[in-house]
Amino acid sequence: MAKFIIEGGNKLAGSLNVNTAKNSTVAILCASLMIKGKTILYDVPRIEEVYRILEILSSIDVKVEWTDEHTLSLDTSAKLQMEHIDKKATEITRSSLMLLGALAAREKEFKIYKSGGCRLGQRTVKPHLFALEQFGVSVESKNKYYDVKNKPLKSADIVMYESGDTPTENAIMAAVFAPGVTTIKFASSNYMVQDLCYFLQEAGAKIEGIGSTTLKIIGVKKLNPVKEYHIIPDPIEAMTFISLAVTTKSEMTIKNCPLDFLELELEKLRVMGQKMQIKNKRKSLNGKFDIVDIKFSPSELISLPDKIYGRPFPGLNIDNLPLFVPILTQAKGRTLVHDWVYENRAIYFLDFQKLGANLTLLDPHRVFVEGPSKLKGNELMCPPAIRPAVALLVAMIAASGKSVMRNSYTIERGYEDLAGRLSMVGANITYEE
Repeated sequence: MAKFIIEGGNKLAGSLNVNTAKNSTVAILCASLMIKGKTILYDVPRIEEVYRILEILSSIDVKVEWTDEHTLSLDTSAKLQMEHIDKKATEITRSSLMLLGALAAREKEFKIYKSGGCRLGQRTVKPHLFALEQFGVSVESKNKYYDVKNKPLKSADIVMYESGDTPTENAIMAAVFAPGVTTIKFASSNYMVQDLCYFLQEAGAKIEGIGSTTLKIIGVKKLNPVKEYHIIPDPIEAMTFISLAVTTKSEMTIKNCPLDFLELELEKLRVMGQKMQIKNKRKSLNGKFDIVDIKFSPSELISLPDKIYGRPFPGLNIDNLPLFVPILTQAKGRTLVHDWVYENRAIYFLDFQKLGANLTLLDPHRVFVEGPSKLKGNELMCPPAIRPAVALLVAMIAASGKSVMRNSYTIERGYEDLAGRLSMVGANITYEE
């Protein structure tokens, strides 16, 4: 059983570079199936979630090759062998749901095994199905798999049942090959949706309204191979490192931050009294997003004057909400954290009590966090949800004494060599398999 071992409580110093986004990468990997030919992706993160998607692609006869440490070549020219799809990999990652939209035009019939991912309560697939059926995609839910039958695609005017990221991505991918004009209203405009749209544009897709909640997509007959695409830096990894710097009251610089998707998080921290300096504004390597470096200095924090909660973009990122919990344990006063999206995720915040945090669970969606608390190390099992898990790891690094986080695969799904990278800024953390 893999685990992190931490001797916490010391100040950190130096800089951390933000890697590219997990959620963008898996969407683009699935979208590569829409292209017959070779696609080259740069700065691909070496994380478990990516490995699972690559196992799925390899199993259906996509030629996958790492040409260097973080550059990936995908050749999708061959006929896809859907009957050989990797059952285990599909069941592990919920990202495999995006194969539904990606394969809507390429495969008339196929099966996809039902998937796992983070345990966050009832995560329905109905928003995916409601959108896809309007294009002529029939998805029948069986006991352990989805039976997919695709009619010739048709354009549609869609109102998303839910402004979710992956349902929106599925709808976009299906619309690309649907003859005519498709309008998608109440679409997610989150970073991975924008990144997917820009990738598809590079391949020849006609998409208007990127960054808004209404997309207009004019169907095309084919997409062209993409010879070079750089994925956006990960705003959630950026917020993870920001949370670490703020919680440990350290002098640190977080480099390669996608500012467009962190502005509200930074404003919350400013109101709490956090000192920061934004530097070196520039464009991302794909030319689409604003990137900055942010220097954080030790600060005395006060709690937020009202509750904090996540919302679809441009609100505070739903994935970033748990990363405020360790910060709030070090702020003077009491803050209500309202995690309204998921039925069970707030329950995982109770693990912070085992590190000495003053935290009260009000119901499955809401907790009070009162600080400042002196955190102390402990031995815990890793929560089965990636963002609460890494937020707890941040608190362990801030806590005095020894901590152990067991069964750490959940974190490895989304973070590359986390122990090695954090060690470079002075964290006393090791990873053992």
